[in-house]
Amino acid sequence: MRQSEINRRVAHATGESVATIRRLGFLLADPATVILDPDDESLGGHVLDWDAHDDFRHSAPSRPGR
Repeated sequence: MRQSEINRRVAHATGESVATIRRLGFLLADPATVILDPDDESLGGHVLDWDAHDDFRHSAPSRPGR
């Protein structure tokens, strides 16, 4: 998958702009690298709990232009 396709899919899933996603630098995770602790200092910043994000998105007040 090309980086532009990753950016488009993440933007669609999160409701953010493709430019924002590109700036944040999303990458596909390496399935060989197991991240057991999302709060780990070296890998924790690279983990996003999509379920928690989705719950937050649906409970947060609507933002203008979204």
